[in-house]
Amino acid sequence: MRDSAALLQGILQRRCLSYLATLFLFILCIAAFFSARLLDFRWNAGNYSRKSIFSGVTFSKYPLHDPWTKPRRNPIEIPLTCAVTNSTRTCPTTYHPPNLSARDEDAAAPEACPDYFRWIHEDLSPWRETGISLDMVEAAKRRADFRLVIVNGTVYVETYRRSFQTRDVFTQWGILQLLRRYPGKLPDLDLVFSCADRPGIVKECYPKSNATAPPPLFGYDGDDSTVDIVFPDWSFWGWPEIVIKPWKQLSEELKEGNRRMRWVDREAHAYWKGNARLTASRRDLLNCHVSGKQDWNARIYYQDWHREQRQGFKNSNLADQCIHRFKIYIEGIGWSVSEKYILACDSVSLVVRPRYYDFFTRSLIPLQHYWPIRENDKCRSIKYAVHWGNTHQEEAQAIGKAASHFVQEELQMKYVYDYMFHLLTEYAKLLKYKPSVPPKAIELCSELMACPADGLVKKYMVDSVVTSPSEAAPCTMPPPYDPPTLHSILERKEDLIKQVETWEKQYWDTQTNHN
Repeated sequence: MRDSAALLQGILQRRCLSYLATLFLFILCIAAFFSARLLDFRWNAGNYSRKSIFSGVTFSKYPLHDPWTKPRRNPIEIPLTCAVTNSTRTCPTTYHPPNLSARDEDAAAPEACPDYFRWIHEDLSPWRETGISLDMVEAAKRRADFRLVIVNGTVYVETYRRSFQTRDVFTQWGILQLLRRYPGKLPDLDLVFSCADRPGIVKECYPKSNATAPPPLFGYDGDDSTVDIVFPDWSFWGWPEIVIKPWKQLSEELKEGNRRMRWVDREAHAYWKGNARLTASRRDLLNCHVSGKQDWNARIYYQDWHREQRQGFKNSNLADQCIHRFKIYIEGIGWSVSEKYILACDSVSLVVRPRYYDFFTRSLIPLQHYWPIRENDKCRSIKYAVHWGNTHQEEAQAIGKAASHFVQEELQMKYVYDYMFHLLTEYAKLLKYKPSVPPKAIELCSELMACPADGLVKKYMVDSVVTSPSEAAPCTMPPPYDPPTLHSILERKEDLIKQVETWEKQYWDTQTNHN
């Protein structure tokens, strides 16, 4: 009986062990199944096109992501949401948090900013010692179109007067996109902005001996006699009135336009088309157009914008105008938006000596990025420039290439945003008061601007909206110019212009002697 009990106990123990082994194997199978499903999900969700050899499709040439490196996370998206029922036209209550960031903690160190960022220090130098008080900002209002305040990452705008066309609208839109690119990174600030063609704060009205610093006024351009703070112009986000697309898209089209025709196959004369009624200088340029009596190597055309509008601007496509070896830039009432489009064409830019500058043009060097043209003797100056370029084709092509490379590489939208970021950050450091929301200001956000818009205004806003925060930090600001270096740069530019004028004189003296 005892032996039978022992035998039964042994059988039960073996059965228990067998059951446990079976259960363990079953658990392993389940685990293997789910692991395979997980691996299959990761395989199919990856960025590479790996397919089974049983389907007859070959593998991608790219390897799978290295399992020992940290996978790059998907960018955070900030959608532009236009609710049909939002009849009150208010900003979304679920707007993106002010500290949202998509930057990878293991990202590489920021790259250096282009050299023209150094001019930020120069533009803000009038307030370096005094700082900027609320009274100074208030004093700038009389010349401004709007006041813009950022408090805790939210934008507020008070409009003083409507600017020409949609300059103010797309300038404000650009600042909103900056906050979407670097949410929570901009400090509180308070600024006033003029959308006029010319700067308005005259330097000599505020001599250094006077204790009163000039009012800080932001605008699109400046000159040697003014102290306006230069800011990127509205057209980087589109110019709907004349069907000029946002810069990111248009710069790619200009690049493609360059590829269509080699420089040596292009028309071997200088080209300009624009509104010649704006200034006496432009009206004078019309005299350089070819005639039965004289050929100044120039083809000058008056742009009738009303006629172009009726025809749908079909003859004004900028990318189709990269068919000339030489293109002329001449200012309008002030600096002209057209400069970056002309520089981008691989053509030799013939720049009629300008008075005004925008935020990047101060870094352009004569004979490196453009050919200088006399203001007071345009026709003969243009004729010589074209003659020189056509007889020195290698050097001429190098000038055109350097200009288009500058515009395509150093004027990418990421640098436009970084310029805005650093300018506003450095400006905010100078404020001697804590910004607050003006009583008449309204909150502004991308939805409030884009959703009720229509036509090309809406299209260009949608095309230029920033949909996710930058994964990289802003570029690193270069230091300010020391006085000797700045003086040397300005002197070199003048010397190069004088060199060209000397060549011109020698050429025309020779022509006179031959006649």
